[in-house]
Amino acid sequence: MKFTYNLEKTEKNTKARLGSFRYNGKTFLTPMFMPVGTQATVKTLAPEELKEINSGIILANTYHLWLRPGEDIIDMAGGLHKFMNWDQPILTDSGGYQVFSLANPKDISEEGVKFKSHLNGDTLFLTPEKSIAIQNKLDSDIAMSFDECPPASANHEYMENSVKRTIRWAKRGKEVHNNPNQMLFGIVQGGAYPDLRKYSAIETVKLDFDGYSIGGVANDDESKEDMYKAIDYAIPYLPENKIRYLMGVGEPIDLIEGVIRGIDIFDCVLPTRLARHGHAFTPQGKINLKNAKYKTDFTPISETCDCYTCTHYTKAYVRHLITSEETLGARLLSIHNIRFLIKMMEDMQEAIKNDNILEYKKNFIKNYYGDKHE
Repeated sequence: MKFTYNLEKTEKNTKARLGSFRYNGKTFLTPMFMPVGTQATVKTLAPEELKEINSGIILANTYHLWLRPGEDIIDMAGGLHKFMNWDQPILTDSGGYQVFSLANPKDISEEGVKFKSHLNGDTLFLTPEKSIAIQNKLDSDIAMSFDECPPASANHEYMENSVKRTIRWAKRGKEVHNNPNQMLFGIVQGGAYPDLRKYSAIETVKLDFDGYSIGGVANDDESKEDMYKAIDYAIPYLPENKIRYLMGVGEPIDLIEGVIRGIDIFDCVLPTRLARHGHAFTPQGKINLKNAKYKTDFTPISETCDCYTCTHYTKAYVRHLITSEETLGARLLSIHNIRFLIKMMEDMQEAIKNDNILEYKKNFIKNYYGDKHE
């Protein structure tokens, strides 16, 4: 069920955008944070819990689902929606990020990428055509083009060759894409080089995708300053009437900066990963519930949060679960952390409507970071 994105409003003081789309009779608003369901599940959470915290689009990982259970089994099940019992939009990544973390530079060719399976060491080969064919069978609502994701530290010559290859791969993938109900997004790369981000954006838009993402901004070796520059360099060349997606970003300040720069949707494993380690987002900053001071703290994680965890349980109880290595602890913290980021997006939607996103940013930073953030 292909949906259409509508740009409702641009905030008068920034590039922040309020958008909407309808899917299965329900209207979803952007900016939006998308929980990551790597293996056709958001870790520890059921679909009903995701809906309860107002999740919209969720992600699934092409690489992992290709290896197990395999795209053919998911196709036999009636597609990813039926397989995982999710009747809202699903976005599948191309598998590229995982492939490049497993591959050596010498194993990247014009044809595709050779690498070893993280499960059993088997030699695998993924091409733009194969990535799209897998995603066609998964039957997600949004498929991503297969791209090269080079390190942010790559020099200009390497990055230029990589960008040009990614554009050629995007064209190849688009030529074989044959699921009429599935949108296909192009990916803009180019590191922190303004000329390459501009070139990548212009050439990718020429291929006329259903939406566009900005990639290569969630690398471990990239600074926040370079991340923000990468967005700024690409945004002016992306069409106004199509979704803009910043890949792999989930830190609260980065979500705000991305929205202000004109990004519509974000994804990240951060909220569930933090939850498994006992960390929680709060309006006053991140807290570690393993700390002894929470042992007798019988207040919610956040007094202002409306999630199931905060309306039913205390920090002391969740701490007990985490320190006892009970799965419910990670589950309750995952509910809270994802809801925290989704609520941020809802607040920013209102701020865009009222043309006061900069005031929202100022207040959020004051509360969340205090004197620690310039």
